[in-house]
Amino acid sequence: MKIWVQDHILLIAAILCVTNGIAFVMMFVDKRRAQRRQWRIPERTLLLSAFLFGGIGSMLGMYLCRHKTKHLKFQILVPLAAVIQIGALLALLI
Repeated sequence: MKIWVQDHILLIAAILCVTNGIAFVMMFVDKRRAQRRQWRIPERTLLLSAFLFGGIGSMLGMYLCRHKTKHLKFQILVPLAAVIQIGALLALLI
């Protein structure tokens, strides 16, 4: 497993950049839509994107865009997704 990870580290990094970028953009777009009273991205979708290797991007989007920061489930689950993501990365690299 470790050899596979070493051989594919750039692929893994690219996938994580894309998934975290998508999660960040989803938070940004949902914040804009909320301000304009438009159709919103469901909370379930935002949380799912956080747990599908987008935890860091979701957390950055949450705090940089000041979006969903008062919702208890986002306060708990988004940082949890980021910690899981970081833990999985460390487990792969060690």
